[in-house]
Amino acid sequence: MGVALSKADQSYEILRKGIMEGAYAPGHRLVIDQLVREHGISSVPWRESLRRLEAEGWVEIVRNAGAVVRTFDTGSWERTMQLLARLEGYATALSATRLSEEDLDRARTLNRQMAEALSTFDPALFGRLNRQFHLLLCSQCGDDRLSGLVEAEWTRLELIRRSAFWYAPGRAMAAVAEHDGLIDLIAGGADPDVIETAARRHELNSVTAVAQHEARLAAEAADEARSAG
Repeated sequence: MGVALSKADQSYEILRKGIMEGAYAPGHRLVIDQLVREHGISSVPWRESLRRLEAEGWVEIVRNAGAVVRTFDTGSWERTMQLLARLEGYATALSATRLSEEDLDRARTLNRQMAEALSTFDPALFGRLNRQFHLLLCSQCGDDRLSGLVEAEWTRLELIRRSAFWYAPGRAMAAVAEHDGLIDLIAGGADPDVIETAARRHELNSVTAVAQHEARLAAEAADEARSAG
C-alpha cells in the first residue's frame, strides 16, 4: 500500500492538476472558502498549497485579491521560442554526426522519463528533463558560442516560468513523440538539413499549439460574454 497523502499534499495536487488541465485558467481567482466547500479540506492546507504554488510560479498572491493563477506571458515566450528554434535546429544538425550511441541511448532514456513525468503530473521534472534532452542533442555542435546562445535562451525560458506544455493541453505528449522521431532521424544518418528542419519545426509546433489554445480560450470567453448579454 502507498503512503496516504497529507491534506496539504492533497490540496496541492488538486490545484496543480486543475491549473495544468485548464480547469483554473490564467487569471482565475482561487478562493479558499470555495475550495473548502468543494473538497472538504480545511483552509490551512489550501493556504500552504497556494504558498507552494506561488513559489513555483503558478500562482500570484495579490493584496486584497487573494490567489490568482498567473497569466502566461505569451509574447516573451513566443519570441524566445522563435529564436531558440533557429539556434537549436542548427546546433542539432551540427551535432548529429558526432553524437555517439551512448548519447542517443541517453536521449531515449530522458524521453521515457519525460513520458513518466507526464503520467504523474510532475511539470517541474518534465521541464528539467526536456531541457536536458534538447541540450544533449546540441552538445556536440563544436561551436562554444552557439552552445552558449542555446543555453542562454533555455535559461530565459525558465525565467518566464510557465510551461507551454501544460498551458496547451496535449502538447507535452506530442512533444515526446516528436523527440522519438528526431532521435530516429539522427540514428538513421538523415541529411543535416532534414534534421535541422525537424528540430526547428519541433520547437515551433509548441508556438502553434499555444496560439491555437489561446484562440480557443478567447472564442469561449466571447461566447460566454454574448450569452451573458
